[in-house]
Amino acid sequence: MDMQLLTLLCASILTFFILRFLYNQTQNPTKIPPGPRPYPIIGNILELGKNPHIALSKLSKIYGPIMTLKLGTITTIVITSPKLAKQVLQENSQIFSSRTVPHSAQVYDNHKFSVGWLPPSAKWRNLRKVLATKVFSPAMLDSTKFLRQKKMKELLDFLKEKSMKGEALDLGEAVFSTVLNSISNTFFSMDFSHSTSDEKARDFKTTFWGVMKDAGKPNIADYFPILRGIDPQGIYARMGSYFVKLTSIIDGIIEERMCSRASKADSKVSNDILDSLLSEIEETNSQLTRKEIMHLFLSLLVAGIDTTSSTVEWAMAELLRNPDKLAKAKEELYEVIGKDATLEESHISKLPYLQAVVKETLRLHPQAPLLLPRKCDEAVNIAGFHVPKDAQVWVNVWAIGRDPTIWKNPNMFEPERFLECEINFKGNNFELIPFGAGKRICPGLPLAQRSVQFIVASLLHNFEWKLADGLTPEGMNMMEQFGLTLTKVEPLRVQAIPVKLG
Repeated sequence: MDMQLLTLLCASILTFFILRFLYNQTQNPTKIPPGPRPYPIIGNILELGKNPHIALSKLSKIYGPIMTLKLGTITTIVITSPKLAKQVLQENSQIFSSRTVPHSAQVYDNHKFSVGWLPPSAKWRNLRKVLATKVFSPAMLDSTKFLRQKKMKELLDFLKEKSMKGEALDLGEAVFSTVLNSISNTFFSMDFSHSTSDEKARDFKTTFWGVMKDAGKPNIADYFPILRGIDPQGIYARMGSYFVKLTSIIDGIIEERMCSRASKADSKVSNDILDSLLSEIEETNSQLTRKEIMHLFLSLLVAGIDTTSSTVEWAMAELLRNPDKLAKAKEELYEVIGKDATLEESHISKLPYLQAVVKETLRLHPQAPLLLPRKCDEAVNIAGFHVPKDAQVWVNVWAIGRDPTIWKNPNMFEPERFLECEINFKGNNFELIPFGAGKRICPGLPLAQRSVQFIVASLLHNFEWKLADGLTPEGMNMMEQFGLTLTKVEPLRVQAIPVKLG
């Protein structure tokens, strides 16, 4: 009898401790999110593969919408749901507003001046204010739209010339040059890309492509910061040489403009953003410096050119792959604008289907599929899990955009879905945040939105399109290549046929 009581007592005590342990596991504020078991030293680096956004999306189906990876010595938290994205980007924005800065972004002290990498501070707030009031304000963008219209006409003339010769072309490359010139004219009233062998333009494009290539490479020094002094892949050294060239070009433009303004003190030299910022400097209470302007333009060029041109290429690829959607977009243009009229930026607000095409493109192909990395400034509880201080945080907007619990037929290109709802990409609807959300939403969104919509609309309004090299819509390769931006593995080669007027 005593033995039975003793056995029962031991069983009761054991049960108590098991239940206590299980309770603590569910309530423990230091329980980090689940994730794949890391390998010694390298952690989960191999899990990322060539396309981390896709690999992480697959892992989230196993471990849930918040998970932990160990990338070398860096603890990384991955968010894959609108609800949790809202908690990180909006509800706890104070804690998650800092960045983990890649080694390559620290060259030339860029991270100390770049609005994209600076932590929240007086300098960061001042730069954001300058961007909102002097660079991307509706008034400034309206005042420079004639420059973008001019560059668009040059692209259309180029396409007509190609058409007359019966030649196919790489649409992404042609749009890239147009976007480059459109942005450089909006900023500086000058072309950065020429059909002639202009040395400065050629040097800029070569250097720019070098930045895009190296900035998009996985860097072992980011996983093991102790190796940054060694720079094992040479990425930091190459980026340093690129930044010296780019800053030299931009600073030279600023110097020329300042000299021009000094010699014509009573009149405006240009009506561009550089002029607006130099006027800001001349104000006695301005906190903006020439060096900050230089880094500001450098950041905007790197962030804006390839993302815009690549989004246009993806939009055209999806339309050519879905001829019924292409026909619907063209029909709207002809009904609202007419075939003979000249399309302008102001017409876009009257084209809801065209706007839906761009939204659907950004849902499927966000240019920053993991957004820029956030840094957790203090330990915090998200969805019952402990996110440790200094953890890196990725928000997988690519996976959110293809989540079948949010979107019907998530892998299908269906612009119509946005005609039936009020979802936009301005940071209010966390199902669609290709530009981020909260206080660190991309400041260039207003220009990007105008540029992408205007270019796509112009291409559709002025030309019929067909795939080159005998390719069919069914045979198109829509594979993505992860890098600083999300590009097509195979460039979009097309033939343009001018629309018959009348």
